[in-house]
Amino acid sequence: MVEDVVSETEASMVKAIERFKTELAKVRTGRANIALLDNIRIDYYGTPTPLNQVASVAVADARMITIKPWEKPMLALIEKAIRSSDLGLNPVTDSELVRLPIPPLTHERRKDLAKVIKKMTEEARIAVRAGRRDANDMLKEAEKEKEVSEDESKAGQKRIQVVTDKYITVVDEVGAKKEAEILEV
Repeated sequence: MVEDVVSETEASMVKAIERFKTELAKVRTGRANIALLDNIRIDYYGTPTPLNQVASVAVADARMITIKPWEKPMLALIEKAIRSSDLGLNPVTDSELVRLPIPPLTHERRKDLAKVIKKMTEEARIAVRAGRRDANDMLKEAEKEKEVSEDESKAGQKRIQVVTDKYITVVDEVGAKKEAEILEV
């Protein structure tokens, strides 16, 4: 019983960290990263479709993303979708390709993004702690129902705290790394 609770808790914490990393990838750092375009949807014959399903997306260099649609009429739709997004990027279109230059970040924008990352890091910590709370509640309930002894419950809670501390450290490291990447000039 205690083993199951600890392993379930660890799995939920790993999922929380993966979600956190996915969200961090969407934060613009001044470097070209195709994850920036993950939320862009193109109106593909009446259906909102992810950009990477209507075009090939590649990083040409550190400050340029290239988008080559599989159908030429999609060029205008891709450009329109990028312009209307909240990325603040200006695509350049030629006959076959959409070029997306990534401008360097200003000092104020870097500070704002660092604050956003700190907020996201705290939200990830809260998600990890919520997993701990749920696991402790399950152990206490199992103790109340006489499924586990008091000693097993206390030992399980200690193990859950160790796992929680481990994943909080991982969240802090990932957040600090992304913050350093943003503040890097």
